[in-house]
Amino acid sequence: MISVLIVDDQALARAGLRGIFTGAHGFDVVGECEDGAAALGAVERRRPDIVLMDVRMGGMDGVVATRALRSRPSSPPVLVLTTFDDDEVVSAALRAGAAGFVLKDAPVDQLHAAVRSVAAGQGWLDPAVTGRVMAAYASRAPASPEARRRLASLTQREREVLALVGRGASNAEIAARLFVGPATVKTHIGSLLAKLHLRDRPAAIVFAYEHGVVSPGQG
Repeated sequence: MISVLIVDDQALARAGLRGIFTGAHGFDVVGECEDGAAALGAVERRRPDIVLMDVRMGGMDGVVATRALRSRPSSPPVLVLTTFDDDEVVSAALRAGAAGFVLKDAPVDQLHAAVRSVAAGQGWLDPAVTGRVMAAYASRAPASPEARRRLASLTQREREVLALVGRGASNAEIAARLFVGPATVKTHIGSLLAKLHLRDRPAAIVFAYEHGVVSPGQG
């Protein structure tokens, strides 16, 4: 059972999300908050597995709340809710430590899949807007010499895996593309995350765009 905390400043939006997850197999809505400040306290009390957070809210917005949560040890991952034209805000949320983003009007099965993926530590970047968001991210995030040094430490195979991760490929798709087993892909991903000092798969995706391993619009 995945416990979910919903954070949105619109009561109607919260009710809609509650309806999507309440009663659905494998989910438990443990609380709702109307802004980021309330979410910080609710996380301490409710201990959710994942926080589903709107990025644009009155009071403390989703970016500030995400940064505050991710600064805490053992904090739950944050999946941010976005609209189709929130690229700059979502890129800021990714920098703040969000594990991914999903469109507010995504189909129910996609919202379920996104929450499951983030709760499992795999992250989720909505394919409908990933390229644009990553372009916004990269334009605001100049590569540091230290980051370039870490990228240069990757083996050729690890760089190939990073490029495929950046294009949104699953472990199974990467394994098929490179003619290796899924366990080998998992090992490569673990190694490149460690070498690049990255926390998770979404961080690897944004790193790939930021450093030109993948370009916006590249499939």
